[in-house]
Order: sequence, then C-alpha cells, then structure tokens
Amino acid sequence: MGSSEVFHEIDKFRYLLLKNAELMSDSVEEIGSMEILRRIEDVILQIVISLSNNEAPVLVLPNRSSWANVSFQSTVGLQMSSRCSVSTIRSDGPNGVVKFAQILKVLSVIYRLVQSDSYATKRDIYYNDTQLFGSQRTVDSMVDDASCLLMVPRRSLHVLATSKGLISGDLCYLEEDGTRIDCSSTAAVSEAVSSNIAGIKNIVSSAKFVLIVEKDATFQRLLDDDFCTKLHPCIMITGKGVPDVNSRLMVRKLWDTLHIPTFALVDADPHGIEIMCIYKYGSVAMSFEAHSLTVPAVMWLGLLPSDLERLRVPSDVLIPLNTLEESKLNCLLQRPYVAKQPDWQNEMRLMQRNKVKAEIQSLAAIAPDFLTSVYLPNKLRYGGWI
Repeated sequence: MGSSEVFHEIDKFRYLLLKNAELMSDSVEEIGSMEILRRIEDVILQIVISLSNNEAPVLVLPNRSSWANVSFQSTVGLQMSSRCSVSTIRSDGPNGVVKFAQILKVLSVIYRLVQSDSYATKRDIYYNDTQLFGSQRTVDSMVDDASCLLMVPRRSLHVLATSKGLISGDLCYLEEDGTRIDCSSTAAVSEAVSSNIAGIKNIVSSAKFVLIVEKDATFQRLLDDDFCTKLHPCIMITGKGVPDVNSRLMVRKLWDTLHIPTFALVDADPHGIEIMCIYKYGSVAMSFEAHSLTVPAVMWLGLLPSDLERLRVPSDVLIPLNTLEESKLNCLLQRPYVAKQPDWQNEMRLMQRNKVKAEIQSLAAIAPDFLTSVYLPNKLRYGGWI
C-alpha cells in the first residue's frame, strides 16, 4: 500500500480543515507579567480596604463546578460565562478561614515567582507549607482557584505540574532550557509530555496526523507494534486516562503549530467518550481556560459502537453497561456539544440500545495484531472517523 493511498483521505480532510476558518483560531495572547502582578495586587488591596473598614475580607471565586456557569461555542468548546455564579470564601467563617489562608499563600508564591521570572512545581508549593495545605490535592485545587480568580491561564503563573502524559512519533522540539527532544529517536520508546508547554519552541514535524490514545496500555501496545513506523509520519500522545492539563495543552500546541487532523482512539464506553470530549470541548472545571485547552477539530476514530457490530467482535469480550455507566451515557447525550454531533448521537444511542461496552483490547479477539495491522490502517485509509 503506497503512502499516497494511505493518506489520501487524511490529506483531503486536512484541506477541508484549512478551509474552515472557524476552526483555525489564533493562539491565545499571553498575559504579561506586569498585568499578573497588578491583578494580584488588586486582590490584596481589596483585603486591605476591608480590614481598614473593620470588615472581614472575602474572596469571590467563579463557581468551577456548575454546568449553569458554562456556555458552549462550537469553535471553542465549553467556556465560562461572563455572568456566572460565584462562591464566597470568608476569612471569619469556620468553613472558609483555612481556604482563605491557602489561596493567599498560593497568591504570594505566584507573585514572587512572576516577579523574579522563576518557576516552581505544585509539589514545591506543597512542601513550602505542608501544615497549611495538608495534601498535594489541596494545592492542585488552590492553584486552579487562583488561576480562575485572576483570570490568568495556569501556564502564565509560573507554576508547573509534573506531566503524566507520553508522546511519540515524528516530532522534534526545543524545551525552554534549550534541551532538544526527539520523539522519533527510538520507535518503541516514548517521551514524557513537557511540564512547560508554553516554553516549547522550534517544533519540527512532517506528521500527517495526531492520534490521541485514551489509555497507556493501548499506547504501549501501539509502540510495541511499531505503529508510528508503519503509519509514518504521525504523532501519538496519551494522557493515560483522564488527561492532565499538560497533555491537553500539548494537543492544542500541536494543533496551533501543525494544523493537521487530530483523531481520538478511546474505548467504546461512556468513560472513553467523556475523555475524548475533554480533549475536544474541555471541562466545566477548566472552562475559564478553554481557549488554550480545547481542539474542537478532534475526530472520533474509534472504537465506535457500530464497529463492534460491523466487525462482529465476539460477544464474550463485550461487557454489559452497569447502572452508573447507563446514567453517564444519558448525561453525555444531554450535553450541549453532543447536540451538534448527530453521528456521535447515533453511536451513543446504539450503545444505549445494545447495553454493552468494549475496550480497544477486545479487537485482539479477532486477531492478536488486528488493531495495528488492520483496524487503524483501514480506518485512516478510508476515512472511518466521525
């Protein structure tokens, strides 16, 4: 099979993407250091004014957990509404005083980092005052709250997070410190996704497409089967399940730089569909940063519920949906972005009717190498994405 045959449909699809000006949105403009410092100073000034008036200071945060606070725009995904409900953190209440202190501590660390143009990890912040924070998870939440409070993307706050994602394929770039990363140097080995995506520069790639892989086990199987060489040139990335912010930023960075088709390979179950939606449309919790985290051009390559019937996947590897999964599927069907995707609706309703799910690994029941030798090559060759 010649290279031109393999990539004919992908090349046609890329041409359509390039013609679609709505999806070719510009990169988000960075907020300067002086503006970030000013916003932190404004927060502190309001606290000082409250104290001078003998009033208990409060912090007012947009509510990051309510669907009522987000609106859907097909070119951006889920973004926080300008008129959103808020939660108030009081400095004089038993439920708010600790959280108030935690956010102020995080703001003070961010201020010093931005002012000195230095960086720290969320782990560093935790060990800065373990007694105050109590757990790493608290720091993670406080950093996101501070980012939302200031309306500044987390990557601009000089706070880094250890990445859990992996990447491989036809891709070279420079880290901010000048380290050269070559993701294609060894076919069966992957690179960790950078912890400072904003600092990446000099991206070089001739890849025809990006493949987002839901699970690490599937990603490793594709590496072992030399997928990136068989379908060369391409890029593979995984967030190892629900993606961290760095994995999402990396997918967006590749889209902004390369403008090549981006496909998702997820399990045929509600959880896999939701993970794909996070890459494509974002999440409620990070909706204030949607412009830099979403890639609405992401297409669903597989595993489609209709593939299970078309390929006659043996019934003994299909798993019945449990009550929670059926509920999750119903919720997904009601989300605003699914209404814009009739093909997705059809696949999800098919899953709803059949009441079964399947992992990508279930294709091995047809043949051990079916995923890499038949399923993915044919899907990509004949345009089997929705």
